[in-house]
Amino acid sequence: MFIGNYQHSIDEKGRLTIPARFRELLEGGAFVTRGFDRCLMVMTPAYFDEVYRRINAMNLADPSARLLRRLIISNAFEVSADKAGRILLPQNLREFIALDSEAVVAGQGDYFEIWTPASWEEQMNQFDDSEANNQRFATLDLSS
Repeated sequence: MFIGNYQHSIDEKGRLTIPARFRELLEGGAFVTRGFDRCLMVMTPAYFDEVYRRINAMNLADPSARLLRRLIISNAFEVSADKAGRILLPQNLREFIALDSEAVVAGQGDYFEIWTPASWEEQMNQFDDSEANNQRFATLDLSS
């Protein structure tokens, strides 16, 4: 499971070092694509296949389904970690989130996200308002 968040540098070739805890989960390779919140999503082949099957089962006549297909599938690239535990992030994806020399790698359970440090800080700042959190999360059921 991908959990925690880590800050790593990106080299001049666009390679990002994957946290050591995540590397064994990526031994079979990975897929990187655009995320929903101006970030990148990195998925194992098995999880990407599951997402693909769910998107592929959607009604092609639905404009939202077509947009989701374009967002996830058209922007996906297959990557694999090198011996140093780095993945090469395609230039167009780096440009999409304005990724430069530093990145935050944030575990999301079945996948992880890649953020610029400034964008990640903005995300984290949303949690500073406890009243807003109470309203934001009130309808979500976390009971077991």
